[in-house]
Amino acid sequence: MPVSVPSPSAPRQVWPEEFATRYREKGYWRGETFGDFLRARAAAHPDRLAVVDARHRWSYGELLARSERAAQGWLGLGLRPGDRVIVQIPNVAGFFPAVFGLFLAGLVPVYALPAHRQTELAHFAARSGAKALVILDRHEGFDYRPLAAEVQAGAPELRHVVVIGDPGPHLGFDALPDGGQALPQVDPASVAFLQISGGSTGLSKLIPRTHDDYIYSFRASAEICGLGADSVYMAALPVAHNFPMSSPGVMGALYAGSRVVMCPNPSADTAFRLIAQEGVTITGVVPPVALLWMQAAAKTPHDISSLQVLQVGGAKFIPEAAARVRPTLGCRLQQVFGMAEGLVNYTRLDDPEEIVVTTQGRPISPDDEVLVLDDDGRPVPEGQPGHLLTRGPYTIRAYHDEPAANARSFTPDGFYRTGDIVRRLPSGHLVVQGRAGDHINRAGEKISAEEIEDHLLAHPGIFDAAVVSIPDAFLGERSCAFVILQPGAALRAPEVKAFMRGRGLAEFKVPDQVVFVEEFQTTAVGKVSRNVLRAQLRARFLDEGKTP
Repeated sequence: MPVSVPSPSAPRQVWPEEFATRYREKGYWRGETFGDFLRARAAAHPDRLAVVDARHRWSYGELLARSERAAQGWLGLGLRPGDRVIVQIPNVAGFFPAVFGLFLAGLVPVYALPAHRQTELAHFAARSGAKALVILDRHEGFDYRPLAAEVQAGAPELRHVVVIGDPGPHLGFDALPDGGQALPQVDPASVAFLQISGGSTGLSKLIPRTHDDYIYSFRASAEICGLGADSVYMAALPVAHNFPMSSPGVMGALYAGSRVVMCPNPSADTAFRLIAQEGVTITGVVPPVALLWMQAAAKTPHDISSLQVLQVGGAKFIPEAAARVRPTLGCRLQQVFGMAEGLVNYTRLDDPEEIVVTTQGRPISPDDEVLVLDDDGRPVPEGQPGHLLTRGPYTIRAYHDEPAANARSFTPDGFYRTGDIVRRLPSGHLVVQGRAGDHINRAGEKISAEEIEDHLLAHPGIFDAAVVSIPDAFLGERSCAFVILQPGAALRAPEVKAFMRGRGLAEFKVPDQVVFVEEFQTTAVGKVSRNVLRAQLRARFLDEGKTP
């Protein structure tokens, strides 16, 4: 039964005036909105191809026309500027008129991933106060319409479900009513959208990004990556991720007047076919996908010689694998290390090969302030590992409606505690060492150990559980759940995994391995923190060299 909750306040993101003034004076923030730049590109080259997928080939002019019609449609539903709309659309061309329509209408997209299910979507709806949800009807064999109905039934504020494709019992995107009204003037300092955090503690937090700060990040990224009118960027990862969105991603490509190719999944066969067919020049993947592509390259029938740059990010790319990119794929490697909260680092295209292979890049902006500190908050010597803190013209100052998390994550003077352990070289390049907290980076998907433990403990047969990350040559890290059963309970690993799937979780959050143990050695020694328990289990597992 739906539970009535107060509607959350409208999201805001505010920098101290002295910083905002500096960022404007230096030209980082230009007072431009997403709608402004799309209109400018459509005016400059209306017939140039902008977006391609399996069914559509839209020019910049057509993309703008579709987006403006969508904007009228969103307003025709009764939505008003500032209202939030959850967007769960995979890599199809329809993503763009849906979100640009929201931008033009002054509405705020809340980006969800295709893998998210009832638990995550219900959380986003409650936390954001979303009034609508827009989905694709089906993707990769999954029907999103029943999921949307389930989410809507538990979210009283979620008035509309809009479907690209066959709407079933919902409203079709192409049937949005014509609002018949002038589109609003959008403030470039306002929040453009809400992205999701990696979820280092519990469910994901919402990250408010403004037009000013986000456009700077992908405009500068497009320059660093050399994008131009002849570039063809392929979105191989789910487009709602920050990496394929803005590093330089689809938004950076459109800003530069390039062509965007939407790849439905990152399998080597699908991706290589599109690279050959569309003449793709640049794309970005996570390390496990890069490994698969390198394995497949020798046998592929597709000509992938157009590919000039392969970006790898989302998780650390080990140097031994990084060194194989150029000889196996015939293109340059660019390492990318960043976060949805802001800071993004790139190896530059003219960096020495050793830097490209062994580091995760240096920041976009001269005004990206980076601190590397020890456990007591003191700067570490250059080249020594420490906690990464940052602030700058595109790094947020606060999460949406998360006072406790904000107190933990931001210093009083506005530095964001990233949770990453890095080394900084004299050149300014960063080498990522790992995470400071219990955060599992599984093939680029960030998973909270705490969230998974909470779901495991909901099983009546489970007494206690601890989820740890285990190094994995393919995934980077995999998740392993150590489980203590209730007296008399009998469970097998497949049953535990089935229970987790039944909780409405994204599949990547289901533990890769489940290990049943009699006790946790640390539980008898007073009140040991979960962090310590997980660390001891991980150390014990690695030291003993066991395979669960």
